[in-house]
Amino acid sequence: MFSYNGMDYETVIGLEVHIELLTKTKIFCACSAAFGGEPNTHTCPVCTGQPGSLPVLNRRVVELAAAVGLALNCTIEKRPRFDRKNYFYPDNPQNYQISQLYAPLCQNGFLDVETEEGEKRLRIHEIHMEEDAGKLLHSPEGDVSFVDYNRAGVPLIEIVTEPDMRNADEVLAFLEKLRLRVQYLGASDCRMNEGSLRVDVNLSLRKKGEKTLGTRTEMKNLNSFRAVKRAIEAEALRQAKLLSEHGSVEQETRRWDDGEGVSYPMRSKEDVSDYRYFPEPDLPGLILTDEWIEDLRKGLPEFREEKRRRFVKDYGLTDYDAGVLTASKDMADFFETTAALCNNPKKTANWLMGETLRLKREAGQTEDKIPFSPEHLAKLIRLTEEGKLNSTLAKEVFFVMFREDKDPLEEAEERGLLAVTDEETMRKQIKEVLSENPGPVEQYRSGTEKVFGFLVGQTMKKLKGKGDPAVIQRILKEEL
Repeated sequence: MFSYNGMDYETVIGLEVHIELLTKTKIFCACSAAFGGEPNTHTCPVCTGQPGSLPVLNRRVVELAAAVGLALNCTIEKRPRFDRKNYFYPDNPQNYQISQLYAPLCQNGFLDVETEEGEKRLRIHEIHMEEDAGKLLHSPEGDVSFVDYNRAGVPLIEIVTEPDMRNADEVLAFLEKLRLRVQYLGASDCRMNEGSLRVDVNLSLRKKGEKTLGTRTEMKNLNSFRAVKRAIEAEALRQAKLLSEHGSVEQETRRWDDGEGVSYPMRSKEDVSDYRYFPEPDLPGLILTDEWIEDLRKGLPEFREEKRRRFVKDYGLTDYDAGVLTASKDMADFFETTAALCNNPKKTANWLMGETLRLKREAGQTEDKIPFSPEHLAKLIRLTEEGKLNSTLAKEVFFVMFREDKDPLEEAEERGLLAVTDEETMRKQIKEVLSENPGPVEQYRSGTEKVFGFLVGQTMKKLKGKGDPAVIQRILKEEL
């Protein structure tokens, strides 16, 4: 709820979330579904809409889409079918899109998210399968556009919510939980910068206390959570101004310019009738059995919420630490593998949450992938536990490991960083320190204990930082 020009308005938001599924090939042909590649190299007669070509459904698409539906508490339609959505645009080579309207695969789901008012259930109207379109690349001069059909035919699911969200924070809570669920499933990498997760926001306003929905606008293809938040706030303000001045909002599709922080009209909002849907004649309907659906349900992984609770229980982590470590599937899996190898979950968590995340931020790494192996981190932890590498030098070795994934033992040996563990050698160096510093020695023996740290530092300096501080302190006290 917010006020504008003396009037209280409620924001009503529904989403259409497009997610590219992580399959090796496209939805209706054998072309690669991998991101990138030279323009128009992942193409064939089917995905470029050549006359006489026929689609063949990729079974893996149905499995992943149905798994997402089960993860979002949906009912699975046992007889889903495909339909043609007709529209004419340069990046749509067939002049129609194979999608689902009359019998979508997944229906009537929900996600529970945490909001400022507590837990809130956000309903999902449906999830349907469809093929992606190509991509238009516009010249800087603006007079020529190029089309790349590599993405045409990449399998998509579209998740359509009910208009249950009331502000940007609720939208982001939904999107974040949705993204993690899909990533934990392995159904998509959900990389918004590569277009594998795109968000359309349907937004309308109504006066406080009203039940009837207002006229909505749709903002297309928002490709970052930051853009989603800014677009929602700007559009709510724009509509409030229109209602205040003119009394009405036009139903339309708008394009959000995140650089300028404003949206622009693209076209009048289409209704279902504008697309002239009809059943897809080249694809038979599907028959999904109860057994098939139940097998999918049994194969669902442990999601973040369950994993977070287990990390607290099994590894003795704080709820905060478990939350950070489960914020991405890559991090959670990396933690468990490393903790098993070194049998030290707490130090594993400290290295991942401390130095790893710090160096990733400094390097501008936004992907979840960790640039070194669990085996190398486990070996580094064992070196510190065995007293062969102190904490300061371990960070130096870790920095190299982070950049090059180099074996920490090899790096420590090459640079002569392994700790001096021979106590006689350490005792000899300590005796030299004591003879060279008679003043501090006398002070300590007279009761000034603060000089003890100075003597430890001088010993570490003689040992070039390679001594075990605990052993040094014990021997030093014995000699004093």
